[in-house]
Amino acid sequence: MAASLHVAATLRQPTKAGLPAKTGLQLKSSPSVCKAFGYDPAGARLTCSLQTHVKDLAQKCADAAKIAGFALATSAFLVSGAGAEGVPKRLTYDEIQSKTYMEVKGTGTANQCPTIDGGVDSFAFKTGSYNMKKFCLEPTSFTVKAEGVSKNAPAEFQNTKLMTRLTYTLDEIEGPFEVSSDRTVKFIEKDGIDYAAVTVQLPGGERVPFLFTIKQLVASGKPENFGGEFLVPSYRGSSFLDPKGRGGSTGYDNAVALPAGGRGDEEELKKENIKDASSSTGKITLSITKSKPESGEVIGVFESIQPSDTDLGAKVPKDVKIQGVWYAQLE
Repeated sequence: MAASLHVAATLRQPTKAGLPAKTGLQLKSSPSVCKAFGYDPAGARLTCSLQTHVKDLAQKCADAAKIAGFALATSAFLVSGAGAEGVPKRLTYDEIQSKTYMEVKGTGTANQCPTIDGGVDSFAFKTGSYNMKKFCLEPTSFTVKAEGVSKNAPAEFQNTKLMTRLTYTLDEIEGPFEVSSDRTVKFIEKDGIDYAAVTVQLPGGERVPFLFTIKQLVASGKPENFGGEFLVPSYRGSSFLDPKGRGGSTGYDNAVALPAGGRGDEEELKKENIKDASSSTGKITLSITKSKPESGEVIGVFESIQPSDTDLGAKVPKDVKIQGVWYAQLE
């Protein structure tokens, strides 16, 4: 803050004195100071005067600075509060399509499924055969079934921390969708971006990688509760080599330091030497919460339970529960 007191210092010779003695405070000069400024020590005087109009101006500047500082702090608070939420507004399909790449980049919108503007809170499509396209699944939570941090705690689904980037949404999935006369529905997954590698971390620090997917899903049931099983491929393929050069379809049969027929065939090392890239199965349940027949759009929620990575058969998989929202178009 600028000081409200303005001190005007003037050095003057005795013959050029322009102000009376009553208008300022006159101080006796010091010889060393006068010599520093090049004046005669015998006649130089330092005069300090307080100017009223300068004082008023300084006070106005101080008030303006306070107002500007308050406005800056308020705007910073609002910006930090908006950024703290971390979740952008969910847009409709048409709104997303109308945006450019630069408008979407870095906002988080690319990892979101669209929503519906309007519609009805039920499944309002007629009986018939449809093609489901633009099927999008966006997880909102990942929990892993594991033992608690405390000793002898029972295994339960625990909250996790996402360790990978926001690239876990499945999109552009399509397949036939049937609506029967008894109002049951059936969907068969055929194609699309139907898998995403994700890694989460448990409260104890253990990291759990898994392949979020709905490959070859066959789901059936009522619109408010339909589901089925799907294929979960191995997190790593058979050609993946571990740090010791062992793989399922290539690489060494066992660790170089363990000759075949020796310790390499022992039970505790067998699962490390013999790589297993076989697939497993998961189960998903979907529910339609809103539909818009005029545009062919439906949205809902889902819950999926699938196994985690087994490190090509070396580890026991954990159950991963994935909950989220989904969007699709029927035509």
